[in-house]
Amino acid sequence: MEKQKEPFVIRSKIWVEDLEGSVVFGVGRYRLLESIRRLGSMNEAAKEMKMSYRAVWLRIRSSEQRMGKALVIRQGNGSRLTPFAESLMKCFKRLNTIVKSESDEAFATLMADHLS
Repeated sequence: MEKQKEPFVIRSKIWVEDLEGSVVFGVGRYRLLESIRRLGSMNEAAKEMKMSYRAVWLRIRSSEQRMGKALVIRQGNGSRLTPFAESLMKCFKRLNTIVKSESDEAFATLMADHLS
């Protein structure tokens, strides 16, 4: 007998803000950095993300300024991530996994029965 799928799921999204409420890092910035790492170019990452180069550059720059650390280094005609950016991505991915897992568990314990 096949297990019936739950009719509802919980969704959660996390990001880091500074004390003024400005985004420092989140899923969008993570995806930008991942694209830059893979493609070796902010310009190519912008195309892939369907964003302007300026929009990508401004997001990266604002995060760098808010954290006080570089995320991307120009390298020849391209770009590469700093060791700090690589570490930040690894930590954020782990944090996101933990939040999702704990949210799923809390939903199953606290809400799922009320909605089925």
